[in-house]
Amino acid sequence: MRAEAQNLVADIEKSLELLRQRMNFETAAYRLEEFNARVEDPDLWNDPAAAQKLMRERQLLVDSLDTVKAIETEMSDNVELIELGEMEEDDEVVAEAEAALATLKEKAAKKELEALLNGETDGNDAFLEIKSGAGGTEACDWASMLARMYVRWAESRGFSVELQEEQAGTEAGIKSATYQIKGHNAYGWLKSESGTHRLVRISPFGKGTRETSFAAVGAYPVIDDNIEIEVNPADIRIDTYRSSGAGGQHVNTTDSAVRITHHPTGIVVTSSEKSQHQNRDIAMKALKSRLYQMELDARSAEVNALHEAKGDAGWGAQIRSYVMQPYQMVKDLRTNYETADTKGVLDGDLDEFMAATLAMNVAGKSRADAQSDE
Repeated sequence: MRAEAQNLVADIEKSLELLRQRMNFETAAYRLEEFNARVEDPDLWNDPAAAQKLMRERQLLVDSLDTVKAIETEMSDNVELIELGEMEEDDEVVAEAEAALATLKEKAAKKELEALLNGETDGNDAFLEIKSGAGGTEACDWASMLARMYVRWAESRGFSVELQEEQAGTEAGIKSATYQIKGHNAYGWLKSESGTHRLVRISPFGKGTRETSFAAVGAYPVIDDNIEIEVNPADIRIDTYRSSGAGGQHVNTTDSAVRITHHPTGIVVTSSEKSQHQNRDIAMKALKSRLYQMELDARSAEVNALHEAKGDAGWGAQIRSYVMQPYQMVKDLRTNYETADTKGVLDGDLDEFMAATLAMNVAGKSRADAQSDE
């Protein structure tokens, strides 16, 4: 094979090796047999929560095995085509097979990254909260730009997006908005976006001056029935009120919006886009997600300490800078990944930023594990 094809195969093999390592490929077939035996147990559904967890774990293993086998088969088929084309001096066949390998390389690289999303709640849906920072109208407009960016990113992945709450800015944009993003690994990807986002641009509001705006983004896993989060009724206050949305279909004619305040932590969550009963349920789920996120943050304190020791920004600090004037640049301050395609990023092209942060976080965990073993 030509050097180009050999390099493509080598890259695909590297991705396959990581996939095999993450799923403990050597024992995968045995574990699948165990899962299948337990699925056939007639008493399985006596505990629905445990049964659902088992079925999810089994399906994840099946999907991982199918992914590895599919990539292996496609790579092998195209290598055979290249060898056959070279034997018969058919350049068109060789070119088509090499193009297919190039596409497979990208697919394998994406699956390799997804394999890193193996945290307890990485596969869950996510609540995404966006709040404008200091700066008045400029900051509210920036918050609305971020909301649009994340909605476009989610939709490009085939995720569903539901607006849970929105508070309009006085003149433009939004003061805050909360979305529920539904899709496999939604939280695993979005968790890297939590922190402060900074925008530098010429003001579009008639000032003609260079302005700096800030907005805060928070991502929290939607908690399923397998994770127990206890909320003491005495610790919360539930208020209902009339939403002050932007108008149109979001205007509430009754006091259906719900606000829950958790006194021990000071957490406040709201939902205003549904009926009062639905809003209460959504707000309670959001509260549990925030409380669970606090627990996750405590667990990751050692990893964050390692990043801070290297000079990296913590998850809750300023994480990314978007500069539109005097030059075009979006730069992540944790990984130093950057691009001049500001329009693409603001249209939802965030995968490379998320991937870089995910890889950095996994490396941090590895360093923490190594130090804990010493």
